[in-house]
Amino acid sequence: MGSGIAQIAAQSGFSTILFDVEENVLENAKKTIQKNLQYFVDKNKISTAEKQQIFNRIKFTNAIQDCTAFVIIEAIVEIEKAKISLFTELANYNNEEVIFATNTSSLSVSKMQQKIPFPERVIGMHFFNPAYIMKLVEVVKGAETNNEVVNAVYDICKKMGRVPVLCEDSPGFIVNRVARHYYLESLKIVEEGIASLEEVDKILEATGFKMGPFKLMDLIGLDINLAVSESLYKSFNNATRFAPSSLQIAKVKQNLFGKKTHEGFYKYQ
Repeated sequence: MGSGIAQIAAQSGFSTILFDVEENVLENAKKTIQKNLQYFVDKNKISTAEKQQIFNRIKFTNAIQDCTAFVIIEAIVEIEKAKISLFTELANYNNEEVIFATNTSSLSVSKMQQKIPFPERVIGMHFFNPAYIMKLVEVVKGAETNNEVVNAVYDICKKMGRVPVLCEDSPGFIVNRVARHYYLESLKIVEEGIASLEEVDKILEATGFKMGPFKLMDLIGLDINLAVSESLYKSFNNATRFAPSSLQIAKVKQNLFGKKTHEGFYKYQ
């Protein structure tokens, strides 16, 4: 997700910094971005020269002190404590004009900003995977988010060629609250032996969905997808309709997260 966001920022003409503590993650990000840009070259959407110009706009670093910018978009693990810790550290290297945008899928922006410096500058900026293709971005206004920050992020999304949709902070925002049942009901169908996961994917794709729920969970990451289900389940006082699936829980316990681990509901080379 982080590399996809960095790519579309660079494609939109922004000087971009891509940070990760692990050097091997940065190397993989370089390869992924090069591959994605080559896809656009092959589709005659950009030239080879443009591909290199876009790539050159991205600085790859594992030094957090390099992370100074007007807008910082976090796309790390879906753990509130980790996100708060990262933004708190980044505040040491940025002034009060910085915008801290969290790419959280379901965590409360309002709750996080209570513990982050410059709370009025904290906002949700929820991209969808793969970020370099998917146009939608949920712009989530927390309880303390300044209206100028909302307008700035909304405009940045448009400059990135995305389609921003503004929403108030609430469990699951819009998409994950609605889409949760796309996953959970599909998991129930398989758990109850009504159909196989392959059959569920096949029939839903045949009805117009671009990707079946099991393929999509593998793409997103079963760990991330489960974390969102658990977050909504808790936020809605353990409402049965949001109850996480034991089938998915078992996969996550085995560290089978989908494409990023080469196995989830499907196996990948």
